[in-house]
Amino acid sequence: MRKIVFLLMLLTAMFGAVVPFHLQTPYYSLASPLKRFSSYDELRDFVEARSQPSYHVDLREGGDLLALYGLGSSKSLSEAPDYSTTNIQVEGIDEADVVKTDGEYLYIVSGRNVTILKAYPAEEAMVLSQIRLNGTVQGIFINGDRIGVFEGIGSGSYSVFRRYGAARTSVKVYDVVDRESPVLRREVSLNGSYFNSRMIDNYIYTVIMQPASYIENEVSLPIIQSGVDTETIQASEIYYSDVPDQYYAFTTILTVDVLNDEEEPTYKAFLLGATSGMYVSLDNIYITFPQGENTHIHRFRIGGGETTSAADGEVSGHVLNQFSMDEYGGYFRVATTTGHVARSWTQASSQNHVYVLDLNLTVVGRLEGLAPGEDIHSARFMGDRCYLVTFKKTDPLFVIDLEDPYTPAVLGKLKIPGYSDYLHPYDENHLIGVGKETVEAEEGDFAWYQGVKISLFDVSDIENPTEMTKYEIGDRGTESPALSDHKAFLFERSKNLLVLPVLVAEIDEEKYPNGSPPNTHGDYVFQGAYVFDVSLVEGIVFKGGITHMENDNDLIKSGYYFFTPYAVKRALYIGNVLYTISDKKLKMNDLQSLDEINQVALP
Repeated sequence: MRKIVFLLMLLTAMFGAVVPFHLQTPYYSLASPLKRFSSYDELRDFVEARSQPSYHVDLREGGDLLALYGLGSSKSLSEAPDYSTTNIQVEGIDEADVVKTDGEYLYIVSGRNVTILKAYPAEEAMVLSQIRLNGTVQGIFINGDRIGVFEGIGSGSYSVFRRYGAARTSVKVYDVVDRESPVLRREVSLNGSYFNSRMIDNYIYTVIMQPASYIENEVSLPIIQSGVDTETIQASEIYYSDVPDQYYAFTTILTVDVLNDEEEPTYKAFLLGATSGMYVSLDNIYITFPQGENTHIHRFRIGGGETTSAADGEVSGHVLNQFSMDEYGGYFRVATTTGHVARSWTQASSQNHVYVLDLNLTVVGRLEGLAPGEDIHSARFMGDRCYLVTFKKTDPLFVIDLEDPYTPAVLGKLKIPGYSDYLHPYDENHLIGVGKETVEAEEGDFAWYQGVKISLFDVSDIENPTEMTKYEIGDRGTESPALSDHKAFLFERSKNLLVLPVLVAEIDEEKYPNGSPPNTHGDYVFQGAYVFDVSLVEGIVFKGGITHMENDNDLIKSGYYFFTPYAVKRALYIGNVLYTISDKKLKMNDLQSLDEINQVALP
């Protein structure tokens, strides 16, 4: 054994980077790549020298292979029925949402309230209590008999608070042993706007951004309040990057133990660019922000309630969303787009890329120049593969091999009309895509989007992926929140169940006796949940729709905009009952027949 180790060391010393991949392991840096300010004066001078006029920056933002990527979407308790949980990206890492269930109770966010309901059995469903807050509820977590609530006061666009710094975010933890009488156990608040969060075991990790405003020769530092204690985060505690940026902001990672009220919250504050994306593994938080045509990436190691700055890197292009990033086998993978898409090929400059970085965030493998003139609409990393959808006129689904992280390669691709905005694994060899159908325009090098399209892709033959079947919902104007928010997507393979909230628009063909042009917008005819059976044998079979609308007047639109408090925003199941949720109503239907069982008005 010693001889083998010596030989490996000798090879590494002699050949460095040319050692074959299977003999290499990623190197982990222990030193922080970020510096710390020595004083407030140094921080103030740093911000002053780089201050810019106010700009608007939008703040929106692992086991076996299937379990690793969050496919275990249902839970089963010995004395309770199975139930669906939030559609997450990584197993074991919960994501805040506006609806949560523990299989017996429902917790529903609506505006400034969190409503707690007895949900199971459906016949006995009722409102038990309501938590009323002063600010807007950004999302919630549940953990046993505790609820973690994110409350935003004055949260809004970055440009407003670049000048006034008025936003504040609170993490509130409620004890709900008695669901009829929630008790506030702890509250931790911090200056800035809520960006994103995750919960791992009993720890909630929250990312909060506060613009580094230079006003009247002063910079307002972040202020944290826990209970009655208030503390200004000192400049000497704040880490910073030398990477130049127009939109400096204090990015604070706040960690709160949701179960142990005695454990003090911890935080780490950083002066970085305006955060644009976040991916979280069991050990690391990756935060990205745009830097010109590039994306800067910071890795923060997490564990035991602590956060440590660990690595710093950069790739070309911009990241679409969290699914464009992934950590696997000691490497971080990211898909990006450079340039822009235009209707004319001569004006389009976009290209798409996949990069593999070690945990020092040094690029070790790259695949560049994919689909010139198009941009990424969706991405999904699964083990040694990456699935990438780009679009301009047709939908190329790329199958990319990442088994050797040093030499990523395209294995196969499929071109079909339309595109997928979200990709969800059905199993190791099949994907569900949700996006839009399209029709190529005659007057230019682009396509008109049509209705919402659900596709079932077979990628078992990696060199020749196929679209096994598809289902199109409505005409142009049809929308679904699942196109931009994966938490609105409900899928459970063991039940062949797929549910999407949809707003359906259909064209009245009588108005167009000679046929409707492809840019014709349909009239709204339905809003609610569409329920499907999905299997490899039968394909995608529509079972029916469930609506909360009380009359046709609810479907009257104002221009192309649509809003009603009865719009279904989430669906979940407990046992054999499908629950659909809007801001005003909870409805329960039999999972097989879709017959209504009960409904409860939400206060």
